[in-house]
Amino acid sequence: MPVSLPEEETTKRGIAPHDGNKTITRVEVRNKNLRWPVTAAFSKNIAGHKVQDVSRRAKYLLFKLQSGYFMLHLGMSGSLRLASSSEPLLKHDHLVFHLSSNLTLRLNDPRRFGSALWLGHNPEDHSLLSSLGPEPFDSSCTAQRLFKLSRKRKVAVKNFVMDNKVIVGVGNIYASEALFASGIRPRRAAGRVTQAQYSELLENIQTILQASITMGGTTLRDFVGGDGKPGYFQQTLSVYGREGLACNTCNSTIKQITIGQRSSFYCPQCQQ
Repeated sequence: MPVSLPEEETTKRGIAPHDGNKTITRVEVRNKNLRWPVTAAFSKNIAGHKVQDVSRRAKYLLFKLQSGYFMLHLGMSGSLRLASSSEPLLKHDHLVFHLSSNLTLRLNDPRRFGSALWLGHNPEDHSLLSSLGPEPFDSSCTAQRLFKLSRKRKVAVKNFVMDNKVIVGVGNIYASEALFASGIRPRRAAGRVTQAQYSELLENIQTILQASITMGGTTLRDFVGGDGKPGYFQQTLSVYGREGLACNTCNSTIKQITIGQRSSFYCPQCQQ
């Protein structure tokens, strides 16, 4: 299951207080074969430099150093955790950043779909970041923009709001939940959704994402926050993963369909 914005934001908030103003003394590459091979230059550019800031863009974690930026992506089921330098390594701990505080930051990635890239001084110019749409909470992310971009689009509205060029960080779970809260079937063509409906949908996306960030992500399989603790938002899901169960609102049976090779869940009574 792809990691979404709340998981990344939870991880960022978990590690930022411990990484700030700490020097990365060395980078231990235990397995370089991630989505793209971790290069020798990656480690060389980082070692000996102080972490000045930790931020997030979409699903990417950005670390600002004196020497430039590097970027981590957690892939499908990866996690970052802080651990004492004396703590035994776990299976799939592929990257270990040793900090001057005797802590380590460890990238654990069972499927090796994550990445670790050196960006230099202008991260927004990197091809992975330059084409991204606005963050859900940015002032530039408006219902009017969604409505305008969706005109004459036949793509399912669920896939539309999951498109990172339209809006970033809305993963499968959060799209399903926001569409349920808005009363919109996930398969409806994006071009058939009104501006008023996009206004409600965007508000629900923001509300659900914020709730998940507050509660620590969705506890999907291997996800762990930066403090080593799992998230807990999954307990509050209304439709996702509830196929065959009764809708909590109307008691109808939750249905599952496949849209764009992803499982989608909806209530046939509450969503039209």
